[in-house]
Amino acid sequence: MHGLIDHSSSPKNVYIASNDNGHAVELVAMLMMEMLIAHAAPIAVFRPFVADNKTDPVLDFFCHRYPLSFSNDALYGLTYSEAERMLGNQQYDELIKLILAKFQALNTQCSAVLCIGNSSTSTDSLFNLDLNLELANNLDCLVLPVIQSSARDTQSQKNRLASVQHALLHHDCNVLALIIAADTCHDQFDLPYPVFCLPEESLLLHPSMQNLSQMPGVEIISAQPACLHREIKNFKVAAMLLPEFLDYVEAGDLIITPSDRADIILASLLSYHSNNFPKIAGLLITGQTPIAAAVNNLINDLDDLPFAVLAMHADTYSVAMAAHELEAHINWQDAGKLAKLMAYMEKYINLVELRLRLFSSDAHKMTPLMFEYDILQRAKLHKQHIVLPEGEEDRILRAAEILLMRDVVAITLLGNPILIRQKIQKLSLNLDTVNIIDPLESELRAEFAEYYFQARQHKGVILPAAFDLMSDVSYFGTLMVQLGYADGMVSGAIHSTQHTIRPAFEIIKTKPDASIVSSVFFMCLNDQVLVYGDCAVNPTPNARQLAEIALAAADTASLFKIEPRVAMLSYSTGDSGQGEAVEKVREAVGIAKQLRPKLKLDGPIQYDAAVDPDVARTKLTKSEVAGQASVLIFPDLNTGNNTYKAVQRSSGAVAIGPILQGLNKPVNDLSRGCTVTDIVNTVIITAIQAQQTAD
Repeated sequence: MHGLIDHSSSPKNVYIASNDNGHAVELVAMLMMEMLIAHAAPIAVFRPFVADNKTDPVLDFFCHRYPLSFSNDALYGLTYSEAERMLGNQQYDELIKLILAKFQALNTQCSAVLCIGNSSTSTDSLFNLDLNLELANNLDCLVLPVIQSSARDTQSQKNRLASVQHALLHHDCNVLALIIAADTCHDQFDLPYPVFCLPEESLLLHPSMQNLSQMPGVEIISAQPACLHREIKNFKVAAMLLPEFLDYVEAGDLIITPSDRADIILASLLSYHSNNFPKIAGLLITGQTPIAAAVNNLINDLDDLPFAVLAMHADTYSVAMAAHELEAHINWQDAGKLAKLMAYMEKYINLVELRLRLFSSDAHKMTPLMFEYDILQRAKLHKQHIVLPEGEEDRILRAAEILLMRDVVAITLLGNPILIRQKIQKLSLNLDTVNIIDPLESELRAEFAEYYFQARQHKGVILPAAFDLMSDVSYFGTLMVQLGYADGMVSGAIHSTQHTIRPAFEIIKTKPDASIVSSVFFMCLNDQVLVYGDCAVNPTPNARQLAEIALAAADTASLFKIEPRVAMLSYSTGDSGQGEAVEKVREAVGIAKQLRPKLKLDGPIQYDAAVDPDVARTKLTKSEVAGQASVLIFPDLNTGNNTYKAVQRSSGAVAIGPILQGLNKPVNDLSRGCTVTDIVNTVIITAIQAQQTAD
């Protein structure tokens, strides 16, 4: 088994998505595999879904042709039935999370993964192009769409291309290239990525006798290995008289005939000795009746029989219908055919351009589900101890159960142990391993009071007052963090922001390089995660404070693997506006650039110019940030708080936070309207912050 792979110099992962399950997908996949395996190793292939028996002809081909030293179970996400059940129960996000977990487990052992998506025609209409593109984004793959089109007129092909392009834009995919497999390819395209056209005659792959032999219920009567490579051009049911049959047969036919038609069987066996008779692909014998003994002996005695003879014990009509549904798959043993196919591919696809894009692309996505998966795995890596002061609140208890079941953190709940245990029983939760402390009865109360007295006596605090104050869960929890009894604290589900963070300001204090404490929200939109700051703490920061908030937010983004591209927001963009508020932002930009000259940071800039590439091209053309900002800094609390709530409520975005920045140890606040999921995510983020503090 491979160790963990450093991906810093590896090619990007690639996701092949198609509107059809035809031959071109497998051919393109083989071409990409040849390219990847020649430049990086180890390489793996992955399928989101496989058949319920956990087999897949595409995986089978790649596992035989290439040295993929991984178990079959590691190379797929879910079975069709599992996926259909989850989609039917509207568990869309859970399905993606399960596939993401399997994919990431494989990816840590590889330099790159080639993911071959499932098309709707291979299983069910549920597995459509949109689902494949959604998966590609969440797996952080470059997308390589393969469009298979039989449309010969320009307009029909353009319509199909426009539909796929619309889907790519809608999902904001990072596209490697686009490949069109068609009878006639109209090559007038104006797209921001290369388009390669594969003429259908170059790619036309018929199913082989090998494919047929692998169908359920098919028995091999006689077959030399080379005979199984023969392609089936047509399916012919032979139920007519022998003379009519001889006129009916064409080259490449699969002859389907009942077992009692000895005349048809014998004529087929003799056909290869005729210079005038078409060369058939093979013979498929149907029916429950055994082949006549004499005919069977004749077949077995013909050692040099140049085609395969197969049997399927069902009626001729059912066999013919099943044969017509047969899908063509490349035979890994047919080296000559594989070499020809690779030559065809290389003729029509610019491998140099494709390789440059594959190995030079620095485009990465951070979708909400990727973000959630990533922070969960990072938190589990070095488990931290988090104190939750609001231990008597139902949402806190439900979140604690989830966190403990996932083994993400160790948890201490503060509150009345009897009341907490009663609520746990009432809610039918499993919290056997949780630690519960009552601040009123804890032996730590005196120690905490003494520490607080020593730290705050210059502010007039006396020891008895400090002892009384330690009955407050927010102060008690904060002292647990400060004195090392816990690594971080999360509160605010039933307490105000000030009640939660005031003890941290007094006791934990700010980092040496921070003059203020600020906050950010992780805004989880449909296909990306943005960082908003400051939306919860500082009402009217001055220019220097605003610059510090921006730099702290950039650091927070980096900590959570979001590339920081910082937009300092205002009501005007660039030099277009004047006024005290704009000048404050302009001054803050200057301070931030002086302190961190290599950081991608720009402003003043309006929100639309910060996030919309089209608007950015008209308002701020030379900016590294405009149109692609990932960190958005608001000029004051009024703007930031209202904006994050407007985006959250209008778009359905998940807002995780506020996450506090600038404290020596992590303490984070919850909204009083928070959900159980909000609490879980905030605890996980706090644990990751605590890991950095420990380091």
